[in-house]
Order: sequence, then structure tokens, then C-alpha cells
Amino acid sequence: MDLILKNAHIPQGDRQVLTNVLVDQGTIVGFTNSIEGLEADEVFDVQQKLVVPGCIDPHTHFMEPGFNHRDTFDAAGRSAAKGGLTSHIDMPCTTKPSVRSREEFYEKLNSIKEKAVIDFAFWGGMTGEDVREEKLHNIQPQIDEGVVAFKVYMTPSVPTFPPVSDAEMLEIFRHVAPTGLPIGVHAENLDICTFYSNKLEKEGREDPVAWSEARGVIAEKTAIELILSFAEETDARVHVVHMTSKKGVELVREAKKRGVKVTSETCPQYLVLNAEEAMNKWGTFAKIAPPLRGKEDNEAFWQGLADGTVDFVGTDHAPYNIETEKKGSTIWTSFPGMPGVEQMVPILVSEGLNKGRLSLSRFVEVTSRNAAIHYGLYPKKGAMELGSDADFTVIDLEREYTIDKDNVLTDAKYTPFHGMELKGIPVQTIVRGKTVYNADDGGIVSEPGYGKYVERQSIQHLTRELKYETENTLGKPIKVQEKEKQSAGGI
Repeated sequence: MDLILKNAHIPQGDRQVLTNVLVDQGTIVGFTNSIEGLEADEVFDVQQKLVVPGCIDPHTHFMEPGFNHRDTFDAAGRSAAKGGLTSHIDMPCTTKPSVRSREEFYEKLNSIKEKAVIDFAFWGGMTGEDVREEKLHNIQPQIDEGVVAFKVYMTPSVPTFPPVSDAEMLEIFRHVAPTGLPIGVHAENLDICTFYSNKLEKEGREDPVAWSEARGVIAEKTAIELILSFAEETDARVHVVHMTSKKGVELVREAKKRGVKVTSETCPQYLVLNAEEAMNKWGTFAKIAPPLRGKEDNEAFWQGLADGTVDFVGTDHAPYNIETEKKGSTIWTSFPGMPGVEQMVPILVSEGLNKGRLSLSRFVEVTSRNAAIHYGLYPKKGAMELGSDADFTVIDLEREYTIDKDNVLTDAKYTPFHGMELKGIPVQTIVRGKTVYNADDGGIVSEPGYGKYVERQSIQHLTRELKYETENTLGKPIKVQEKEKQSAGGI
């Protein structure tokens, strides 16, 4: 065979089991307690480190083609590989042209496929302009090319991807719902964000936190309420991307209980950063959309990840040029976004798994398995099963690490995570049986072009499951579980 991954601790539920993983032709072909008598082109001893299914970032903006001055596809891919990611799903909007048709899909694919370091899938896109110009017939051709979901913006992103009005979003829901694919929505109320941004700017507010106040929790709350109403009306699968607030968690939790087809994600920044501290410290470099919130929101998301309200984590990796789009700009004129692919897995290991906020099984779900199922890539991706792609993230749970903006591999050398001290980081990233990053052997060890486009394998649904604690008659906490099995597809 091609590879034997020797002395690997792999997850079995919440337990770690020591085994040797056998890989041939890029896929997992076996597990064995002994490799005596077996031959392989490469035998790599991971020395009993934790080996999990290759981690996936389901929400990235790699900026190419069209915005290479911000970041390049290969630089972002190197950064992702260093961060332990084996695959990512790239958004349709922050490219030029944006992906809203089959032709634009191929224009993007052909421009980046020789630059990919790790594997990638694509979101499709629909905008208000597509509704007005009667171009919703472009939905099916994108599906035919294997996109995993459709992205909709309620607020402006870039000129090539206009936002939707309420009625335009409803119309898109009606057209996508019968296809069975999810619709991811940037959930902020445009009128509220615009009015209060203009109001605070006119009042002379230039302090960084003004950005978060202008786009307050009420903007996300009302947007999510509308999305849920439209989902109930059309039976569409809706996904709240980069959710930021405790109120959002509560809305999604209650909607899941009443059977709405809703899922949600959050980002590392909404788990560990808050507006008051990070924005006052980093200014425009901590300006993102939706904005950072408070410490109570951080804690709500750790709970939401643990109980199943929040289904998985993505980065919303969206870097901007420091000199022209961040540095020297006001809080109102600077561009909202930050890189993140290098920090997601380390933060979830250190602050989630190692601190007991996430069990081992839940860590695997929110970093890999759930996104793979939700976007129809499972079990090719997100699994350690026979026949699955041999994608592995090797984690040293004891190694300590300090995030340094000057050492990131993305072209955008800034991060509001700068100086954060972590314990537990990825040390090796393996994609289809090939090491693309090794912290102890020179870092990136794969050339651009190794990463491959992965089309949607099937339409799949996550099991809707909420876990929470109550008290029994003796006053002791007991686990209670609500679970509704939805249809589960496969390859």
C-alpha cells in the first residue's frame, strides 16, 4: 500500500483507540493492531498523537480570481494546511466575477485549480439582481456542476454580488427548496445596519466599538426571524452562516424544536473574542461583518456547540489588504473581514477540546463530520471509514503555541488572535494520503495543484439533535436528549 500511519490514536466516540491506519491510492483501506509483514511505500509514526478525520472549513473567501491583492488561492491554501485543514468550501461572492452561473463557475475553477494546496468544494450563488433579471434558471446548472449550497446576502458584500430584498430572498427560497440543497444566509437586517451606521457616523463616533453598536444584535435577531419564517413558508433548508449572538442561538434552538429545517454555524472569533476588548485593541483589524459581540455571546456559542444548536464551525476567512483596505481607514470606511483558516482548529483544540467544553466526539462533529454530511461530501470527506479519502489532521494535544501575526502563511499578515496562547495544535495535515504540512519537517511540503475540486456526492441531512441538562427529583443533573432522525444520504 502507499502509506501506513503508525501508532495513531483515533477517535471512537469519546475514547481514543491506538491503531495503525492503512492507506492505498488515496483512500483508507484498513485498520490493524500490528503491521508486521505489511509493506508500504511510506510508514509514518505519529507517536500516539491524536489523529482525527481531516478538518473542514465550510466557509471561506479565498479572494481569487479578481482580488489577488488581498490574498491568493495558494497562499490561503498553505495557511489552511498549516491550520490542520484538509478541505474547504469556498464562497461565490468575493471573486470577480462572482459565481452565479455555470460559466462563472468554470471561470473560477479554471483560474485556481492549479493553485490549490488542499481539496476544495464550491458554494453556488444567487442575488437580488438574478431575481430582477429573471436568471433563476442558473440555479440548476450550478447544481449539475456539484455545488454544495447557495449563498444569499441580506447586506452588501461586493459590487459583483448584490444583496436581496425580502421578497427576492423569498423567491430564491421557493426556487432552491425543491432541489434539497441548503441556502446559507448572511443574516443582518440591511435597513437597521445602514440607518444606525449613518447615524453614529454623523454623530462623530469614530471609536471602533461603534461598528458593533451600529450593527447590533437586533439586526441579526430580526434577520434570523425572517429567515425562519421564509423557511417555514417554503420548506427550504436554511443555514445561518457566521452566527454571532446569544439571541441567535436561542432562536435557532427553538426553531429546531418545532421542526424547522434550520442549521447554523459560528466562527472562532465569536467563541473567544469580544467587541469591547478586541476592537479597542486592534481597531479596523478586528472589524468583521457581522461584528464581534460580548462575553455572554461567547459562552452561549460554546453551549450551543455542545448541545447541538450550533452544528459546526467555519472561519469566514476573508482577508483584506492591510495598506489599502485596513490601515489608515476609519472604522466606517475600512473593509470588514479577517483571515482565519490557520487559527480555527488550534483554537477549537485548545479552548474547546482541551478545556472540556467539547467532548472528543463533538469536536470531530463540529470540525469535520457535520459539515461533510450537511454539504453532501460524506463519507468521502469527514469520515475515517473504509473507502473514505485518507484525510487526517494529526494533533499534538500537549504542544503549546502562541499565535503570531507575522508568522501566518496567508498574504494578509494580521489577526486579532495575535498573542493568544494555546495548548494543543495540529502538527501534520494529510490529504488523500499525502502529507501537505508537517510542523516538524519544514512546514508546507506539498506543491500548489495537489488540491482537487470535490463535487457534491449526494444530498444529505444532519440528524436534528439537541442535548440539554435538567434536574431529577434528587436535584442532580441528568442528560435529556431530543432527537429526530432525518433522511441520511450516502455516496
